[in-house]
Amino acid sequence: MATIKVKQVRSAIGRTKTQKRTLEALGFKKLHQVIEHEATPSILGMIAAVSHLLEVQK
Repeated sequence: MATIKVKQVRSAIGRTKTQKRTLEALGFKKLHQVIEHEATPSILGMIAAVSHLLEVQK
């Protein structure tokens, strides 16, 4: 399966608990951190849920 790089570009301050938990589940700990994941349907769904906080790099 293909890999996908995701970067957090906006803060989680003031976001809902579910959005914060989604960022934690993706592995983000701080701003401007880049994480690489397999492009599985569950990961893509989590990315879509918080897409306004992330930047997808290929």
